[in-house]
Amino acid sequence: MSEFTLIVDKDGNEKRSDELTSQPNNRDFRGAWSLSGSVISEDLDTAKTILKNKIREARKSKFLDLDAAYMKALESNDTSSQSTIVTQKQALRDAPASSAITNATTVDELKAAWDANLLGAWDQDLPS
Repeated sequence: MSEFTLIVDKDGNEKRSDELTSQPNNRDFRGAWSLSGSVISEDLDTAKTILKNKIREARKSKFLDLDAAYMKALESNDTSSQSTIVTQKQALRDAPASSAITNATTVDELKAAWDANLLGAWDQDLPS
């Protein structure tokens, strides 16, 4: 008897892994997997939602750090730092609405829309 894994897609459809003819190369958008016959592909709209949620999760700690830095700048009357922090916080707020996400036509383009300079490295442990 061969070993197999039961694959469940985003809609609850199931297929044994040994019965699949094609599936994504990685699990970055596992929650967007969609089963059609013996092929698993990634539903791009669902993947976009997953990426936006990952961005929202990743920016939480960044907002906390920026809030603390802003309070220090406020206490020391450092208006230059205050302005920089306000700009950084707005960039974090705008990140889920990035045109790179909206315009992505593949999951590779979608993953490339992750702004590591703003959000840090892609984290596999963020919810999908």
